[in-house]
Amino acid sequence: MLTSFAILFLGLAALVWSADRFVFGAAALAKNFGVPSLIIGLTIVAMGSSAPEMMVAAQAALAGKTDTAVGNVVGSNITNVLLVLGATALIRPLTVSSGILKREMPILIIVSLSAWYIFRDNYFSFNEAIALMIGFVMFILGLIYITKNNTDNEDPLVSETCDEIPEGVKTSKAVFWLIIGMIMLPVSSGYLVDAAVDIAKYFGMSDLLIGLTIIAIGTSLPELAASIAGAMKKEDDLALGNIIGSNIFNILAVLSIGGFIHPATIDSAVSSRDIYVMLAAALILVVMSLNIKGMRRINRLEGGVLVAAFFAYLYFII
Repeated sequence: MLTSFAILFLGLAALVWSADRFVFGAAALAKNFGVPSLIIGLTIVAMGSSAPEMMVAAQAALAGKTDTAVGNVVGSNITNVLLVLGATALIRPLTVSSGILKREMPILIIVSLSAWYIFRDNYFSFNEAIALMIGFVMFILGLIYITKNNTDNEDPLVSETCDEIPEGVKTSKAVFWLIIGMIMLPVSSGYLVDAAVDIAKYFGMSDLLIGLTIIAIGTSLPELAASIAGAMKKEDDLALGNIIGSNIFNILAVLSIGGFIHPATIDSAVSSRDIYVMLAAALILVVMSLNIKGMRRINRLEGGVLVAAFFAYLYFII
């Protein structure tokens, strides 16, 4: 069992590292081929933090563990809001001023409700996965269109996102890291899922529970790192944008992978418990972030409440 835990943590570390290298290589290569910085920022860089969830979802579904794939998505979305946003706000209160983010927040609620609708009958079908993927493509295209036609050229999210793109990287170096990332992502996620399954069996944990806890927290580490780094650099909108974007990507892109590969009956706890926590977290994020009169701050007190709620949720399900 100690070996399984060691493999689990090493797999998580390798997964996060390889996702970072993959995004670095892909973004630098796209930049060298003349792809506009805004497009790179809104696609490759923005989706990069969800790369670990994508790999875990694919590996879990291939192993017939659709509950683990679903638990990873639902658990990651809960972790992103309650733990990642809460911890970031504890370090430094966040000011929300981006008009683009305010347009994304209703989308987050809509896609979260879509996940609830899909799981209401405790079955995740191939057709539902297709619908999610179509929604993902529409979201990306719509986001690019809105951003390119945004009349407010000073929107902080635009400049903060473009600043994250690597500059002056040689094409050979970009290709090297892209290939390393492409190799390491599936390898590390495969070891991670296998170790998680062994641990779940040893402790009598369900596939869903292991996805909601250990794997969800582990795959949310990129969002935690990116959000804290953004807050420390006073890029508040980027810090919050990482969380909102990741949660939307998780439901539309990552969740669909499980349904594509292995449509299956889902643990009823998702529809009766966890999906409502995910919905509540999304609503709390919107309420804390929006202010009709202008900018809104997420303060340390609210951050502390979010973190406390996260540990209360963990205690309840475990």
